[in-house]
Amino acid sequence: MTLKYLMDENVNPLYPSQLRRRDAELVVRAVGEPKVPPRGTLDPEILLWCEEYDFILVTNNRKSMPVHLRDHLDGGRHVPGIFILNPDLSIGRNLEELIFIAKGSFEGEYQDQIVYLPLTKSRDDDV
Repeated sequence: MTLKYLMDENVNPLYPSQLRRRDAELVVRAVGEPKVPPRGTLDPEILLWCEEYDFILVTNNRKSMPVHLRDHLDGGRHVPGIFILNPDLSIGRNLEELIFIAKGSFEGEYQDQIVYLPLTKSRDDDV
């Protein structure tokens, strides 16, 4: 199964373009592109869109996203998941993580969860 990613508008624009370049099979959208929420859409509305269209939200919003998710779940809603990028990792390493996760995940594996990258350990992590 391959996951579908929606990149938050505050995520570096290199992420969607590089994900598409590195793996053309990935479904990657970014807030502000056609047929997705426009730039400026509030986070609770983005979570509703992700729920409706089965996209995992990729964001760097560590402060308010846990609150938005809790409110979303308290309202009886669900989301396929939220991945929070690691600011201490390079863009390339975060991209590797997103590709690895997309290719090796089970359906519903991240439902209603916030996942902080990285999930895997690289040889460079030991240095």
